[in-house]
Amino acid sequence: MARILAFDSGIGGLGIVARIRDLLPGVAVDYLADTAIFPYGEQPDATLRRRIVTLLGQAIDRLRPDVVVVACNTASTLALDSLRAAYDVPFVGCVPPIKWAADHTRTGTIGLLATRATVRRPYLRDLSTRFAPDCTLLAYGARGLADMAEAAFRGSPPDRQQLKTELDGLFDQMGGDRIDVVGIGCTHYTFLLDAMRETGPAHVTWLDPAPAVARQAARILTGCDTTADPRRPRAERVCFTAMPPDLAALLPGLRRLGYAIDAPCLFSKDVTTHS
Repeated sequence: MARILAFDSGIGGLGIVARIRDLLPGVAVDYLADTAIFPYGEQPDATLRRRIVTLLGQAIDRLRPDVVVVACNTASTLALDSLRAAYDVPFVGCVPPIKWAADHTRTGTIGLLATRATVRRPYLRDLSTRFAPDCTLLAYGARGLADMAEAAFRGSPPDRQQLKTELDGLFDQMGGDRIDVVGIGCTHYTFLLDAMRETGPAHVTWLDPAPAVARQAARILTGCDTTADPRRPRAERVCFTAMPPDLAALLPGLRRLGYAIDAPCLFSKDVTTHS
């Protein structure tokens, strides 16, 4: 059976797992969340890059995936090139949907909601220059949305006033009233998409890259040699680098995604990183 490893700092990448399940119901999907240092958007770049490369190397060695989906914008923009250079396995990353937004806007002003780290990195400016040179990009690093998304996955709806405050950080910028398309630049926000549609301006189109990432993973998998590796675990794994204190609240959502588990595994208490 073919095997995919999906990776994120928390539960955000599970939105992509759901889309992979739709496309590839017969493929095993392991999930690894680096919960020990969640959220990634608040971590120093150099340390985080080394950690991601080391941690995913350990996961590849243990789980033997055919394809790795880096289901995290921060990790993708920071470490995807390093991962591809270090390991002989195909990687699929997530990048802010700037080109997609530019293709859909009528006003010429597009928005992006992402982590602070994604918003401040040169990678985003490069995407805008390459794929949206005729558009005005307004971006906002929303610190609170990832936490709200984690709670939403656990069954707690977001506080609408708190959500509006985060969205106002984007739409209240100068020219924000002209935004007609908003891209989701953090996989966590998938779990808030319906609430954002209801809370934000009615005329805005919201773009979630999760289905496109799943389709790319499916395309790459078709070109892989998926011969069974005897070193692979038989069952799908859900792993954390630090066990969530509210694990019981996570289990119903994991089961909805097809993980027949009662106790996710602790992947590593200590990820050693070297420069």
